[in-house]
Amino acid sequence: MNRRTFMQKTGLIMSGLTLSPLIGKSYSSIYGQTAPSNKVKVALIGCRSMGYGDLNTFLDYPETECVALCDVDDEWLNKRAADVEKKTGKKVPHLYKDWRRVIDNKDVDVVIIGTPDHWHCLPTVWACQAGKDVYVEKPLSNTIEECNLMEKAARKYNRIVQVGQWQRSDPHWQDAMQFVHSGQLGKIRTVRVFSYQGWCPSIPVKPDEAVPAGVDYDMWLGPAPKRPFNRNRFHFTFRWFWDYAGGLMTDWGVHLLDYALYGMNVTAPESIMASGGKFGYPDDACETPDLLQTIYTFKDFTVMWDHAIGIDDGAYGRNHGLGFVGENGTLVIDRGGWEVIPEKVNGQARMEAVPLKKSSWRSKFVRIFSTSTPPSITRRYGAPAS
Repeated sequence: MNRRTFMQKTGLIMSGLTLSPLIGKSYSSIYGQTAPSNKVKVALIGCRSMGYGDLNTFLDYPETECVALCDVDDEWLNKRAADVEKKTGKKVPHLYKDWRRVIDNKDVDVVIIGTPDHWHCLPTVWACQAGKDVYVEKPLSNTIEECNLMEKAARKYNRIVQVGQWQRSDPHWQDAMQFVHSGQLGKIRTVRVFSYQGWCPSIPVKPDEAVPAGVDYDMWLGPAPKRPFNRNRFHFTFRWFWDYAGGLMTDWGVHLLDYALYGMNVTAPESIMASGGKFGYPDDACETPDLLQTIYTFKDFTVMWDHAIGIDDGAYGRNHGLGFVGENGTLVIDRGGWEVIPEKVNGQARMEAVPLKKSSWRSKFVRIFSTSTPPSITRRYGAPAS
């Protein structure tokens, strides 16, 4: 099997579907044994957290081989090299601190981009130009302009580019969308989308400091404005600063708002209105809002985004999810499952309730990522704290 056949059969296409339809199965049992010379050679740029979780899943299948790792931080580069060797029994042939060397490596077939959000665009475009396929973590980018450039590169160079929208692969989300599309909810007037993350702590203000040994900070900054090194802006907590990311909306909203659009079969709204701010932690180090409500108005319905940091009590007794509010009932879904709550008029239900249908795939996802990522990342994706 060649590289492109493998990628296509595993669902690595630009629609957002991931490897997960084959989780728990052996590729060799489905497609037959693969010769060592015909393996898909994978490189990872950005090794610390979700990027390594993605690579760890790729390496569950014998058709793949890790040939290069790249990270600006020696600590994580060396740790992940040891992790890959422990998992596969083989040393990683190439360790880089400059992602451009990954692009120049002609042995690399597929590039996984697990960098902070501000570094998604350029490596994706250059990888496409070099004839490599790409798995890039969500969000695709921080700006529409960069997203357009990435899509154009994928089409121009005929590459397979997948964004890490892993919820698109979870069967219970697909089942719920089929129910939404069936029309049984009646006319849907609004979709409530929410993420209340009580585990997110306030980030105390810290002074700038010298760049830690083994860190190429200039490369980490890349296209972002030049600033003195500050630990609050580095590694996981970069997502709370505008130079690099968009806060909770681009962290969780990219997953949940995606399903609002998918469920309603729409793309862009006619208007957007937002309000929020730093109300919970006004004096901490974060720049992005700890509370935000946004209303997206479409032709005949609205989508409402609602997030809060430091609070867990969201809508419908959940800390995250969506509610498709129809005239007959409301379908509520989160990563744990979905159910339908009937609308009642004068005590009479307009439709039958659908009891909670639990996700069977979510537990597999949690096990995969909880074995390879720090506790803070694991909790972010819903696994119980260890």
